[in-house]
Amino acid sequence: MKPIPLQLITVKLDNGEQGIFVGTPLIEESQFIQDTQAQVSEIWFSDVRDLPEQLPLSELIDLVKAQLCQCQDKLH
Repeated sequence: MKPIPLQLITVKLDNGEQGIFVGTPLIEESQFIQDTQAQVSEIWFSDVRDLPEQLPLSELIDLVKAQLCQCQDKLH
């Protein structure tokens, strides 16, 4: 079985609430220290989707990739 790289992003609001977002890795570990150009410049949130509780991970990744493609299309 091929491993799927995932990255968890935790966002904490000033009011103490927090959320965890799952996605494909944006930057590699080696870039954390070396690349000062990898700072966050913008954040977009998609609509909230109700997903089946037993959704296979591969289908979740497909949804993430589809969202990424939509965001990239809007940038061009």
